Amino acid sequence: MDFTTIQSFASLGFGHITAPGALDHILFLVALAAIYRWNEWRQALVVITAFTVGHSITLAVAVLRPGSLPDPGIVEFLIPLTILATGVENIFTRGVVERRIHAGRRAMLAGVFGLVHGAGFAGYLTELFSGSIAAPLLGFNIGIEFGQALVIAFAIAVLGVIDRGLRVVVVRYPMSQPSSGFRLRVASVSFVVCVMGALWAVERAPW
Repeated sequence: MDFTTIQSFASLGFGHITAPGALDHILFLVALAAIYRWNEWRQALVVITAFTVGHSITLAVAVLRPGSLPDPGIVEFLIPLTILATGVENIFTRGVVERRIHAGRRAMLAGVFGLVHGAGFAGYLTELFSGSIAAPLLGFNIGIEFGQALVIAFAIAVLGVIDRGLRVVVVRYPMSQPSSGFRLRVASVSFVVCVMGALWAVERAPW
């Protein structure tokens, strides 16, 4: 195993997921993080890992079978739809989330959507492969996973600050339910995510 190649592609993966050009991927991560509190980072990490597995499968397919993925224009259209769908799911299941009864479903959803986002990564990455794909794929995915973990940690920290502010409001208005501030935050963030995802989908529509 070529560790220099792994390190090089890990750097590429980290830079790709944290670059301004990856804003759609970052927004998708924010949508995934929106339902979690800071002390639920383990659940968030499981979901993000499922997303990584999904896009890893697509990247491997793209390298092993060139030309087997959908047209890049279709992929760029589908990516904001995954953002929109995640935001909608957040809004309609935010009460269910607190009972933690659909964690497996959410991980599965992230994995399926990871297949789509992986197709978005593929066009960038396949041009860089030469020879064996094992080390480049491993390195790139390590970089992506680390970058995603960083984005998720930052998002959950910011959302945690918002939650604290909303708890102050709840204390001042005792008639409010203890979870009402959290639900309001989930709904508000998810609504913004849905709007941005919808706008991007319209801009990228292939028709």
